[in-house]
Amino acid sequence: MGDRKVKHLSVPFGKEEAVKLQAGDYVYLSGILYTARDAAHKRMQEALQENKELPFDLRDNVVYYMGPSPAREGRPIGSAGPTTASRMDKYTPALLDLGLRGMIGKGKRSAAVIEAAVRNQAVYFAAVGGAGALLSRSIVSSETIAYDDLGTEAVRKLEVRDFPVIVVVDCEGNNLYETAILQYAEKNEKSD
Repeated sequence: MGDRKVKHLSVPFGKEEAVKLQAGDYVYLSGILYTARDAAHKRMQEALQENKELPFDLRDNVVYYMGPSPAREGRPIGSAGPTTASRMDKYTPALLDLGLRGMIGKGKRSAAVIEAAVRNQAVYFAAVGGAGALLSRSIVSSETIAYDDLGTEAVRKLEVRDFPVIVVVDCEGNNLYETAILQYAEKNEKSD
């Protein structure tokens, strides 16, 4: 637990930056993120099956699994907390194979997603669930770019500054959710 590092990273980012991230690292992202949830992922999969273009270039980009609440006056977006990532698991390996570099959500990922992340040198970040109002403070701008009819599930382009995340699954397949449990158990054994 003591070897966690704090890093600042510009998004989008490439393999060179991805391989330097380790499960447990605290990362502040600045740049462009794209939002997409279940319905948008389903549409993107349909577009791929029909050889149509996707709403944004996946290569080296990061998708945030989030559906915001309406923006308050003077703000670019409302509460912007993460949604459960496993809901996108059936779509994610194909997107990673097309160059998606990172994902942000909450909760565990399937073995197929972790294998695809390792194969493609991509990472899975967690954002803190229940902290959507706080997370929205790091969002500088928000623009709907596709599937407007999906409402909060439309694809958005977000500009972020120091958006806080934690690396859960790194390019080597290290999984913070598993290692943290082991570290906790070891710590308890030593204190007994």
